Amino acid sequence: MGDREFVAPNSFILRITRDEWYRQVFTIKKYYPGIGRRWEPGGVILLARNAEKGDSFVGCGILDRFVGRDVLPEDKKRECEMMGWKGELVFSELYRFEPPLPIKQTILSVSRARGKCFHGYPLTQRQVEAILATAKQKCVLQRTD
Repeated sequence: MGDREFVAPNSFILRITRDEWYRQVFTIKKYYPGIGRRWEPGGVILLARNAEKGDSFVGCGILDRFVGRDVLPEDKKRECEMMGWKGELVFSELYRFEPPLPIKQTILSVSRARGKCFHGYPLTQRQVEAILATAKQKCVLQRTD
């Protein structure tokens, strides 16, 4: 296939905009995306939000499964419909980065994407590996149980 690098179909950045959702994702190990993607078990999801030093990675997770809103319990299904969420991402592993890792200190510093454009941003395997290597050097990765 030559030297062309392909996007790993299951690696994305998801941006958290509200404090409540930030706390929730690390408490229940679930995220409710408002965007559709090809969510696959084993996929790497990097979580980002606006932090003290600008847009930063605040954690990452390994996707266990995606549960479409149509098969969620009725109360959660109604909430998803009201909020425009597609379903529920359930993480098998979830790590918080302390301190948050500014995106401008990663391989994505050269990317044209900024702010909300990072939401749903697909990542190549090489980008994921480079970001995680930088995170391991500059942050403490705290596993959420």
